[in-house]
Order: sequence, then structure tokens, then C-alpha cells
Amino acid sequence: MRRRQLIGWLGAAAALPALQAIGQGAEAALPRGPVRLVVGFPAGGGTDILARILSAKLSTLWGQPVVVENKAGAAGMIATGEVAKAAPDGNTLLMGHINALGIAPGLYPRMAYSAERDFAPVVLVGKTPQVLLASRDSPAPTLAGLLAACRAHPGLVSFGSAGAGSAQHLALALFEQRAGVQVLHVPYKGSAPMVTDLLGGHVKFAFEGMTTAMGLVKDGKAVALAQTGARRASALPQVPTLAESGFPGFEASIWFGVVAPAAMPPALVRRFNADLNKVLAQPEVAARLAEFGAEEGGGTPQAFAAYIHTEQRKWAQLIRERKISADS
Repeated sequence: MRRRQLIGWLGAAAALPALQAIGQGAEAALPRGPVRLVVGFPAGGGTDILARILSAKLSTLWGQPVVVENKAGAAGMIATGEVAKAAPDGNTLLMGHINALGIAPGLYPRMAYSAERDFAPVVLVGKTPQVLLASRDSPAPTLAGLLAACRAHPGLVSFGSAGAGSAQHLALALFEQRAGVQVLHVPYKGSAPMVTDLLGGHVKFAFEGMTTAMGLVKDGKAVALAQTGARRASALPQVPTLAESGFPGFEASIWFGVVAPAAMPPALVRRFNADLNKVLAQPEVAARLAEFGAEEGGGTPQAFAAYIHTEQRKWAQLIRERKISADS
């Protein structure tokens, strides 16, 4: 009898670690082979830079390559559509972007992917405010002066943007709505040609992402009138937010986050989330991201999923109310 009890106790003791691991959610094994972190924009841009910071740290943490792969085109939608169809084995991740995951669902009635159903959110990498810029020769190099000019000359004050339906365009549309003004929107095919014309004085104002705007402001090539985050970015502390400048609740951040194909096993999503949170918490990573205004990263997959859903509803509503199209 005692022998049978001893065998039973030994068997139970041997099984205990496995049972505890199951109960606590055993850490998923990493995928075999290199992990692709797909970016929907060209090398050297803000999204690409952030992705390469993360990939280098993950490669070290995992002891295996994490390779950034650029699939530029259609404001990130080409890369997003490709990752939506990728095998959910952990070998393919996407550096998701507000354009393809937050704005496109409200802008395009038909897409090659469903932003709501085809992805498993992993973690928010960061939110970057946009900066309201004025050209150096602008006759209204202050927010008050800009508002006065817009009200005195409705539909004539020129604003460039990176393109119709871009995050920059929607920040402008939100500004028009909240300020009760009408401006002349001049869409370009990307930020680079828009910035060229802003510096040349061909357009007088623009909303632009922090990555590009910071260099222009530091070099004295453009004037920063306001920023669009909920609070001032640490990299631009002297520039007030629109929320504190008479437009409470105004926020039009450009955000980035890692997502995976929807059918990825939940345990692997949790593993990626935990490891990315470790990377984002490293002081040198946080400092590098803050240089580009990318803050507030980290958190759970559920929190990121809720944030994406909120952004989709917010921008879809603005697109409907302002009758914005990809051609406007």
C-alpha cells in the first residue's frame, strides 16, 4: 500500500511542473528560421527606422535573424495585404501603420485585406504627433495668425499634404472641422515633394510627421506652430499641442505597431508581445524612439486591438462627415 502511494506521489510530483506551465500559459517556442518584419514604406523613412531599431534588438534577444523587408506602395497597403495572407507560423510580422490599419478601412470600400479580421495585434510600438508647419516666408507664422488668415480668406490659404486620404490630410481635415475654417488642400504623392514645395513657399502650411518635421524645425527651414499629440512630445517640448491651444481633445497621431496574421496561435502572440515589451522598455530603445517622437509604446495585445478599433471608428466618421475620398 505504501509503495503504491509513493509511486502515486512521485508521479504527481513529476507532472506538477507541466501542469503549472499549462495553467500559467507555457512560453511558446520561437519559429524556426529568420523572422521577417515587413514594412510598407521605403528604407530610410520613419516606419523603416523604427522597425530596424526593433529588429536589431530582437535578433540579439532571440539569437536568430529578424530581417526588415521593405514592400513599399499604396501607403503601406501592399505590404499589409501580403502579411494578411502569410502563414501564421511567426515567421512573418508587419510593422503596422495608421494609414493601412486605421484610415484605409474608412477610405476604401474594397481592399485586398480586412484590417478588422485579418490581423492579430501584438503590441503598440509608439504614437508620433504630427507638427503643424509654416513655411519661413509665411505671412502668418503663428497659430493665431494662421486662424485669422483662414477666416479672412476662406479656401485660399494653402496646405500641402502627403496625399489625399493620408494621415497628414486627415489631420488637416480634423483641424478644419474643429476650427471651423476652410483651406486650400494641395495633395502630393508623398511627403518629399510636399516638403520641397513648402520650403520653396509654393504652399504655406502643412501637417507633417515628427520624423520629417523635426529636421526642418531644427535647421530653421520651417516654423512649428503646434503639434497634434494629446501631450507635448519630449523631443519638441517648446511647441504647444492643439489640444492646449483652444482645441481640447484634438489628437491626430501617426502610430506604429506590430501585428501578425490573424490565425497565429495566441501563445505565440503572447510570446512576441512579452519580448517586444522587453525591448521597448530598454532605456536606449526608448531614447531612440523618443528622438522621433514615438512614445507611449508597449502594453497588451488587447489594449492595442482596442486602440486600433477606436482609431478606425474615429477616422471613418471624419471621412464620412468631410466627404473625403482618395481623390479629394
